[in-house]
Amino acid sequence: MDKQAVREAVWDAFDAGDQARFPFPPHGRIPNFAGADAAAERLADAPEWRDAATLKCNPDAPQLPVRRAALRAGKTVFVAQPRLRDPDPFLRLDPAEIPPEEIDDATTVSGIDEYGVPTAPEDVPRVDLIVAGSVGVTSDGARIGKGEGYSDLEWGVLSELGAVDADTTVATTVHELSVLDGPESAVEGSESDLPAPDAHDVPLDLVVTPERTVRTETTDARPDGIDWNALDDERLDAIPVLAERAPERE
Repeated sequence: MDKQAVREAVWDAFDAGDQARFPFPPHGRIPNFAGADAAAERLADAPEWRDAATLKCNPDAPQLPVRRAALRAGKTVFVAQPRLRDPDPFLRLDPAEIPPEEIDDATTVSGIDEYGVPTAPEDVPRVDLIVAGSVGVTSDGARIGKGEGYSDLEWGVLSELGAVDADTTVATTVHELSVLDGPESAVEGSESDLPAPDAHDVPLDLVVTPERTVRTETTDARPDGIDWNALDDERLDAIPVLAERAPERE
């Protein structure tokens, strides 16, 4: 199976069952799922969460409870703007600047735009924990997103600046349907049928579902920058933060 086939299988499984939650349909997005709150609570029990002062979290619906829990715990949260469309592509949510009664509003997709402070990559401090949205994952740390590659690009940008590195914990919260080698996997077949990670893929340290926390013990190397060869001119031109950093092409 290739990555797109895995995505379609997971999306179809959510669509066919009763585990998907708004927004609908689950196809084409990081699927929201029943138990997202419980998965966030389980993540908050991990020592990596307790030790983290600064998070980068995706803006998708299933990680809304993660963003809220982080602000309520006094953690600063950075969220990338959609498609890295702005020269200052990260939005900072600072719990010192957001009244507690406004945290629920500030952590929604629209609220992030309203309350978030645009921040240049150079001004993002050391990130202790990344929480990524996922369509499919494996218990040894492989991750498949929705196919646009922005999560890996964000890692590449921050990696080149030293804000993330091999010591940064990378986690995801997912439903068991998304654990491709798990007992409730949406994908039929053996582990050997699953696609191998690409060089620019960022492996996961923690996979957290409503029922369990998986420490992947991944040995896969993390990208230490941007894979410029994987980016065409059209994408570079559309993303200011890449266009201004891109090396000269021959």
